[in-house]
Amino acid sequence: MRVVLIVVFDGFQLLDLAGPADVFSSAALLGARPGYRVEIASTKAGPVRSSSGIEVTARHELGSWSGPVHTLMVAGGLTAWEASEEAALVESVRRGAGYAERVGSICSGAYLLAQAGLLDGRRATTHWAGGELLASRFPAVTTEPDRIYVRDGPVWTSAGVTAGIDLALAMVADDHGAGLAREVARWLVVYLHRPGGQSQFSTPIAADPPQRNSLRALQVWIEENLMRDLSLAGLADQAGMSTRHFSRVFAAEIGTTPARYVERVRVGAARRLLETTDQPMDRVASTVGLGSPDTLYRIFHRHLGIPPGEYRARFADR
Repeated sequence: MRVVLIVVFDGFQLLDLAGPADVFSSAALLGARPGYRVEIASTKAGPVRSSSGIEVTARHELGSWSGPVHTLMVAGGLTAWEASEEAALVESVRRGAGYAERVGSICSGAYLLAQAGLLDGRRATTHWAGGELLASRFPAVTTEPDRIYVRDGPVWTSAGVTAGIDLALAMVADDHGAGLAREVARWLVVYLHRPGGQSQFSTPIAADPPQRNSLRALQVWIEENLMRDLSLAGLADQAGMSTRHFSRVFAAEIGTTPARYVERVRVGAARRLLETTDQPMDRVASTVGLGSPDTLYRIFHRHLGIPPGEYRARFADR
């Protein structure tokens, strides 16, 4: 069994622990050989209170751990910065990394890895809200704040909360192949792990949600019908409004014009296809409603400053 030792501290984010733990335990259940055994450690053995108030029991004192560790993971949480000032915890994480085959962090757990010197000279990510702090406090770290996860050698870091699931799925895929990772994702009813180069934000997440139910429903409909007529008139008809009224309401609640919003959604969908498939450019362009590779190139480059072919070369899930 491969030991996955997850480090927690008072105020940690519960899902930073539960998400990866369920990925590894599910992988073992679904046939990973060797399997995984998840253990919880902290500066002291005993109950550790999460930010939601739920306590978990750390069976192990990290500083006195004896035995092999395949994966050492550090959870995050709103108190991670304070935890990174605890000398005993940081030193235990540093020592633990010395005997672990690989090291990872979820969310703001990256602060502890950085404080322990484990991210010096490496690329890393964290929750989008903490990227500037990580970059300013630890200039020796190349912070990539808009990535779901980053792997640099044996050190893996991820964005916030649910991105820990993506990180753990990627680790399972690295250990046992993409097939098992897909099975785990299906078992947990989550998306197949998103490639690490993908942005932390989809178009709907990046925008403030509209107040009107009709516009929220329209956002979902747009995502699911990129090959249909998404002209102003077509969208207004779908929303059940006049063209003039729809245009005014859409801009007021979503903060951009319908045409620009649709373009952003199509670019986001193109990114996902470029990251996760080998479809040729004409197929990608057609699938997301952009018509031709030339249109895909022009719009993709305008939004992201990089040609779609180069984007695929850099961020495709290998």
